Amino acid sequence: MGMRIPRLRILFAALAALTILSNGAAAQAYPTKPIHFIVCFAAGGPNDIVARLFSQYLSEVMGQQFVVENRPGAGGNIGMASALAAQPDGHTIVFVGPNNFINPSIYEKMPFDLIRDSAPIAGTLRLTNVLVVNPSVPAKSVSEYIAYAKANPGKVNFGSGGIGTSPHMSGELLKSMAGVNIVHVPYRGTAPALVDLLGGQLQSVFDNIPSAIGHVKSGKLRALGVTKATRSEALPDVPAIAETIPGYEANVYYGVAAPRGTPPEIVAKLNAAFMTILKNPKLLARVAELGAEPMPLSSADFRKLMVGETEKWAKVIKAAGIKQQ
Repeated sequence: MGMRIPRLRILFAALAALTILSNGAAAQAYPTKPIHFIVCFAAGGPNDIVARLFSQYLSEVMGQQFVVENRPGAGGNIGMASALAAQPDGHTIVFVGPNNFINPSIYEKMPFDLIRDSAPIAGTLRLTNVLVVNPSVPAKSVSEYIAYAKANPGKVNFGSGGIGTSPHMSGELLKSMAGVNIVHVPYRGTAPALVDLLGGQLQSVFDNIPSAIGHVKSGKLRALGVTKATRSEALPDVPAIAETIPGYEANVYYGVAAPRGTPPEIVAKLNAAFMTILKNPKLLARVAELGAEPMPLSSADFRKLMVGETEKWAKVIKAAGIKQQ
């Protein structure tokens, strides 16, 4: 009997070593097939634009194709739930945006807990939202927009990529801080909201800069203000909303995660790939055109940011009494 226990221990130790070796071998061989990059919003929106841009450069660095898959719906929860339920082998990653920090305070029943159920990979970009209006709206500044909304209570609307998205929260913050009654119209992503804004069915939209900037530069839409505390280098002539409403600020943070249980070696490999592309001058030039700036964060630092932003928006949402309808 005394002999069996040491033998069993040796056997367990050998099995554990084999598991570590096979995991290590899997991590070394990784990636062995195309990597699915899940975007939780419609094609053509800001998350999609950034994910497709990253994918070109990641494919070169990793030697495997990154395939962007759009899975919109429920404020991004449908795509995130499917991504977190995928095999944790590094061949499925998911775009993380502000909606993921906001949704836990809006939806009564979340199908997942992002902090618990994900393996954060990297922080990637920091950017801002912008308030854009159809040129037919008689407001050329944030103060004129507020005056117009006050003169027409409940008749001025703003579109967003859905309830709980950062553009929605940017509008709610403006409503509460300026004391205006503007009506929120949620869409399944900002791309369809912009189509209706361009067509005149909407009067205004809060949007991440990447998907709106082309329409602003072509003159099809008028930008009134950006949501970060200071002006954006991408739209230097557009004031910060904070210049009219002191203290107003809504930042947008982008990152990437994998399902919980993804081996740390694979997370490290993916993080290294993102850190590499975020130094690429061509990519950085395109990022600047989109009104974003690089935010290269380690897995641990991105987790900290996820926790901090989730706590910040929980306070705003509670104060505004916002719930999923």
